[in-house]
Amino acid sequence: MSKKQFLLVIIWPLLMFNQALSQQKKMTLDDFEAPIGEWFECGEVKLNSVDAKRLTSLRGEGVFVNGKAGRIINLISKENFQDVHLTLEFMVSQGSNSGVYLQGRYEIQIFDSWGKENPVSWDCGGIYARYDGTKTYEGIAPLTNACKAPGEWQHLEIEFNAPRFNANGEKTKHAMFKKVKLNGITVHENAAVTGPTASSLDEIEEPLGPLMLQGDHGPVAYRNIVITKR
Repeated sequence: MSKKQFLLVIIWPLLMFNQALSQQKKMTLDDFEAPIGEWFECGEVKLNSVDAKRLTSLRGEGVFVNGKAGRIINLISKENFQDVHLTLEFMVSQGSNSGVYLQGRYEIQIFDSWGKENPVSWDCGGIYARYDGTKTYEGIAPLTNACKAPGEWQHLEIEFNAPRFNANGEKTKHAMFKKVKLNGITVHENAAVTGPTASSLDEIEEPLGPLMLQGDHGPVAYRNIVITKR
């Protein structure tokens, strides 16, 4: 092996590692557009000891909570994304509801579905249905109910491909959830979405869009939000 080859063997993995890091972002509240309403940061959350439909926060940092009432504005990232790998952890109170919207338009449902035998599209991990103004349609239920009990931290992992467009702006491929795992269990694989799901940021499909976290359907907390461009 020549000296040049030796250096390539040593340096190339480091370059690739640095490039991967440059595509990865661990999000803070500063990464979301103002105003953020009553969203705040704390060190930990747990179910309220008096009312299981509420969350109690503890001092510190690293956990995002949607206010005391759990019915405030959505968080929308400043940056727009295309194809991404997203991981995060979430906690809901009893009966609570939220959602993770890729590009602000395609929702993976966050919901207290603990113990439900036959989950549907609006249960936790489901791809939420579309809405035409009169009815919902095309939702995709999770393959299995992998939801934990309210008050437990849960892990969500999403591999997402954005829709594709030709030079005339015409869509050539639907958005695709390549793989979605809830608490380590695959709940979707190669699931196409024909358009924005209900309660999306807008009804426009584009190559890029923000990450949106729903904040107006009940108490929820998020932490360790890491988004990696692919």
